[in-house]
Amino acid sequence: MAGKFVLQRSGDGFRFDLQAGNGQVVLSSEHYEARAGALGGIESVKANAPHPERFELRQGRQEPYFVLKAANGQVIGTGEHYSSDSAAREGMAAVTRAAEDVATDDRTSES
Repeated sequence: MAGKFVLQRSGDGFRFDLQAGNGQVVLSSEHYEARAGALGGIESVKANAPHPERFELRQGRQEPYFVLKAANGQVIGTGEHYSSDSAAREGMAAVTRAAEDVATDDRTSES
């Protein structure tokens, strides 16, 4: 089963999640004011996920997580919190695999 991007409304804007083939969310986007911006964010994930240097491992209050950045340094999405740095690195690899040639499940009401 392939992964997918799930595009949805969020408050007064839009956001997306990248789901792995098993349905688990491996990356969540930032908030976008416009649907077109969120669609551009999806394309940016596809373009940047194959580049390991675009991932940054960070430490939360208690657990590590990661962010994926565009070439300009802007954060595109954030991974879940993990139990260890190695698990977070596995999450980064899951994003790279899941972002390859996947469809978008557009759950917004706009066409």
